[in-house]
Amino acid sequence: MKLVIAIPHRFALWDAPPWFSERLRREFPELEVAHLDNYSTLEREIADADIVLARSLKAEQVRAAKKLKWIYSAAAAIHSLMIPEIVNSDVVVTNASWVHGPVVAEHAMAMILAIGRRIDLAVKAQTRHQWMQEEIWTSSPGPRDIAGSTLIVVGLGHIGTPLVRHAKALGMRVFAVREHTERGREGADAVYATRDLPRILPEADFVLLCAPVTPATQHAFGREQFVAMKKDAYILNVGRGALIDEPALIEALREHRIGGAALDVTTEEPLPADSPLWDLDNCMITPHTAGISPKLWERQYTYFADNLRRFLAGKPLHGLVDKSRGY
Repeated sequence: MKLVIAIPHRFALWDAPPWFSERLRREFPELEVAHLDNYSTLEREIADADIVLARSLKAEQVRAAKKLKWIYSAAAAIHSLMIPEIVNSDVVVTNASWVHGPVVAEHAMAMILAIGRRIDLAVKAQTRHQWMQEEIWTSSPGPRDIAGSTLIVVGLGHIGTPLVRHAKALGMRVFAVREHTERGREGADAVYATRDLPRILPEADFVLLCAPVTPATQHAFGREQFVAMKKDAYILNVGRGALIDEPALIEALREHRIGGAALDVTTEEPLPADSPLWDLDNCMITPHTAGISPKLWERQYTYFADNLRRFLAGKPLHGLVDKSRGY
């Protein structure tokens, strides 16, 4: 049986370290492991692969994979793998939501605290050596109490669920929005269907996006949603940039229709230097660092190795993706 690891990336942390494949070879001696440091040989290596660890694959690569049975996405988001050649095949797809979710939830909570307490303004003032106590107090929106504020969490998966716990521990009122309300509210004060979002948006102080990217969620937040929000409410995105209509967001921020935004993800990454988002005083940006952790690859190994044992034993896999739904 053969495994191909193909996730070379310009950001070194997103690529599997050498010890990852070496440890797999020791623990699973029956497995042939090809760990690629570039994509030039992928089409050749994938031809006889049973398993591929990747973030995306091209149509011709999938067509070349005559024995492929399982694709393990090293990312939580799998929309880049939802191409017809995979969706219409018998290949099983799983994702790494369990690996990334908890630390992304921590980052999301940090963003809520930073913008809610206007630490973002204090950091900008520090770079200019300015003591802006009065200016921060009189800013609009100004610092607010986090306890008692209302958070809407859009998406109640491996990010949204721990985030609900963090927010409730700080005394926030939390509404969750999920496609399948019958799956429960996971500790939130209430759970709503996606169709109910326009009705509850006016109640939110913070709206956090962590839903998967599907045709239904692409640009799901745009002008209409920003108009429905309170003028001092914040939109936060730790999912994917495609969830937001970025030109509509820029317009809403420029015209101060909403309080502001905190973005860990954007439509184009890296965010171009000429993007208006950089210069908006009511927009805080982190450069897709929500998933960064020194424990990332240890968690990735634990999760993948457990799934690999299940695969070899013919048992159901964890993190199974419903290809018809795209998540």
